[in-house]
Amino acid sequence: MRTEEGTAAGSVEWGAHLPLIGLGASPSLPALRAYARTAGALGFRYLCANDHLVFGRPWLDGPIALAALIGESGDMTLATTSSLPVVRGPVHLAKALAAIDLLSGGRLIAGVGPGSSPADYAAAGIDFEQRWPRFDEAVRVLRALLHGAPDGVEGSFYSTRGVVLEPRPARRPGPPVWVASWGSPAGLRRVARHGDGWLASAYNTTPERFRECLDRLAVALRDAGRPAGPFPHAIATTWLHLTEERAGVERMLAEVLAPMLNRPVEALRSLPLPIGPAEVCAERLSAFAAAGARRIFVWPLGDELAQLERFRERVVPLVSERHGQ
Repeated sequence: MRTEEGTAAGSVEWGAHLPLIGLGASPSLPALRAYARTAGALGFRYLCANDHLVFGRPWLDGPIALAALIGESGDMTLATTSSLPVVRGPVHLAKALAAIDLLSGGRLIAGVGPGSSPADYAAAGIDFEQRWPRFDEAVRVLRALLHGAPDGVEGSFYSTRGVVLEPRPARRPGPPVWVASWGSPAGLRRVARHGDGWLASAYNTTPERFRECLDRLAVALRDAGRPAGPFPHAIATTWLHLTEERAGVERMLAEVLAPMLNRPVEALRSLPLPIGPAEVCAERLSAFAAAGARRIFVWPLGDELAQLERFRERVVPLVSERHGQ
């Protein structure tokens, strides 16, 4: 049995987020190249880049980093998870995404979201309170440009009448546009209206909530006049740190994630993130797979190459055993 985009029922495809956040040494091109090559050699199917203009820690530009690694990415699908069409401007972002798709031979998923950071909007000189109507319109503009719609979009915030995106992306009619949402009813309706796929957030959900969101998304798709399934999706920004030491788990939650995400450490302790021993990480990820997750994108928190290797060697086999992969 197949579910969507060729993914077998019960199976999980794994993606690796580029380590764009400065958690110690500044990112370097040789280190990122080694990371991309390692991810490909270990069988990761997706190479992902998140997006912020400003952040609590240094953040390397996501689309530029992804473009710089096309040559090292092999046959992995490249994914923005997610880029910010309102903050960056939909025309500028469409131009960059089209270039990545063209130069990679059509391997891009254009994941987009409104962004949850007022600081990004302030840096771009855009009212944060306008993010929802602007995002709805910006996604329409982005799709029209990437898919070569001849009439463009004439809206309240953007006008692309007469704007032609050239050269065109390699994939036709254009790269799929996946919409990010933490899973609110309004957010899932946006996914159903505008998206070719859904990007969920690992640190804003649980397996139970993810399953409920899949069910609500199926209803939203039917209400939008679209087939309810199969519909591509992935769980992104899955913070990863394998350690057998309880002190190592607590240090990662309290000293790294809590200040970085500006969240109480107690809230992070309650999330089923793959942080801890391999067996615990596999149990948590297996619960997401049982809930219907077909793609999970992990983000190692430091010691990235070793973490990717340990994850592939010690966690993935346990998840596969539980689901007969």
